Amino acid sequence: MFVGADGRWARIPAKRSKRLVLLDRLAQRFEPGEVYTESEVNGIVRSCHDDHAAVRRHLVDEGFLDRRDGFYWRCGGTVDV
Repeated sequence: MFVGADGRWARIPAKRSKRLVLLDRLAQRFEPGEVYTESEVNGIVRSCHDDHAAVRRHLVDEGFLDRRDGFYWRCGGTVDV
């Protein structure tokens, strides 16, 4: 199990397909069109996992967030309508 009863990740899945599911769920916490500072991203990510740097890197590498000059924005993932 990767997610505990409290909604926090017990660990980051090594298998990409499972990691993508968790990253997509996390990406939904970022509003499309909003720009976030790195500290804001870290705060959102920390609510899921303590290693915010690794998870933030996965979000960017897998195309859920993009970044430039210390600012981040959502560029991928599913959207609830």
